Amino acid sequence: MTEPADHPLLTAVKPLVDAMGAELLSPEQAADDDVVLAWEGADVIAVRLPQLSESLDHILAAMERRHGMPLADLDRKTKQGVVRTLEARGAFAVRHGVETVAGALGVSRFTVYNYLNRDNAAKGE
Repeated sequence: MTEPADHPLLTAVKPLVDAMGAELLSPEQAADDDVVLAWEGADVIAVRLPQLSESLDHILAAMERRHGMPLADLDRKTKQGVVRTLEARGAFAVRHGVETVAGALGVSRFTVYNYLNRDNAAKGE
């Protein structure tokens, strides 16, 4: 990116962009699907949003960092909490989301579905 690294807008949005796994570009590099952000009427930066499947991988990596270990090493109760968090974030709307999450947790797809069903049954759905 060619914009100054200390621009206030960049400073403000960088943590969000990093958390989403997005990419920062100069406004001139922006494609139709990118989001161009302006400051005081001037285009400053563009944000290229990740594909949904890339977002899921990024979310899983962030969860591993938060827990300080691979998700597969978590206990069952914590894995259930991870599945609830991922469901709230739309992870299972992504194609192959259940398989991706199951692989990261070191469990079967059936187990992920059981975690989801157990949580939905507890909610009375």
